[in-house]
Amino acid sequence: MRDQKTCDIIDKIVNKEIVMMSMASEAEMKPYRIPQLAKPYTDYDMIQRHTELPPFSDGRGHLLYIFLNHGSAAAVRNGELYTLVTALVQLGLDTHEAIDRSGGEPGGDPMRSRQLKVLAGDYFSSWFYQLLAKREQIEMVGVLSTAIADFNVMKAGLYTKMKAMVLSAEQYLRHTVQLNMRLFLSFTPMIEESLAEVWEKLLAEFSQCETVILELARSNDPASAQQGYCYWKMLEAATEDELALLRDKNIDPKDWKKLKMKYKCDSLLTDKLHHSVQSIQGLLQGLKDENLIRELGALLDRFLLQMKISGQAAVEG
Repeated sequence: MRDQKTCDIIDKIVNKEIVMMSMASEAEMKPYRIPQLAKPYTDYDMIQRHTELPPFSDGRGHLLYIFLNHGSAAAVRNGELYTLVTALVQLGLDTHEAIDRSGGEPGGDPMRSRQLKVLAGDYFSSWFYQLLAKREQIEMVGVLSTAIADFNVMKAGLYTKMKAMVLSAEQYLRHTVQLNMRLFLSFTPMIEESLAEVWEKLLAEFSQCETVILELARSNDPASAQQGYCYWKMLEAATEDELALLRDKNIDPKDWKKLKMKYKCDSLLTDKLHHSVQSIQGLLQGLKDENLIRELGALLDRFLLQMKISGQAAVEG
C-alpha cells in the first residue's frame, strides 16, 4: 500500500504531466486491449482469495504493442498475440519473484500463499508456449524461451551480489530495470529500424517508472521492502544501531518509517519517477511521425492516470 504522502506526490506528477489528452482522443489507432485479453488466463478466485499478484506490466506492454504496429508485416499481424504472451510470461516471472519478497499475505496462510504463487507463476508462464504454438509461431517460442533463460541468469547474478552485500541502491535499481526490460527487448529486431533506438530508450524509461512505482509500494511494508531500493539506500550510510535494526527481519514498522524519512527514500524514488516521465515527454517531442506521437501520448496519459487511480485506491483500501 502507498501512504497518503506518496499518493499526493504521484498526484502532482500526474496533474502536471498530462498534457496530450485532447490530441490522443483524435488519434486513429488500433485499440489496446491486452489487459482484457489476459483476464481469462489470470482471473482465478482461488489465487485472488489467498494471495496477492504483482501488477500487470501495462506500460511496457502497451509500448511494445504500439511499436510492433509500426514494425514489420509479421509484427503488425501478430502484435496483439506477441504482447499478450509477453505480458503473461512477465506476470509469471514477477509472481515467482514475489515469493522471495514477502512472508505471506496479512491475515492469511503464508504457506498456502507461497504455494499458490509458485503454481500461479508456472501457470501464467506456461501459456506463452500454448498460445504461440496454436498460431504456429514456433520461432517466437524460441525467442521468448531464450529471453526467459537470459532473465534467469541475470536474476541469479543480481541475487549473488545481494547475498554478498556488494550492491548499492543505484546498482540494485539499475539491475532491476534491466531485468524488467529483458523480455520486451526480444522484439527489437521486429521493430522498424529507424525507431529501434527510441523504442529502447522509451522502454528503459517506462521500465524505470514501473519499477519505481513498485518500490514505492513495497517501501511501506518492512517485510516486503527487505532487499529493495530503500533497504540498500539505508545500508549505505546507516549507523551501527541502524544496521542492527535493518538486519532484523521483524523490524518495527515505526522504526522502519523513521529510517525511511531520515534517508529520504520516498523522495529519491519520486524524483526518479518524475525524471523518467520528463524523459519520456522529451523523447516524444523528438519524433516526427504524428500518428506515433499521438499513440505514445495516449499511452503516457493512460499510464499516468493509472498511477493516480491506483495510488488513491491504495489509500482508500
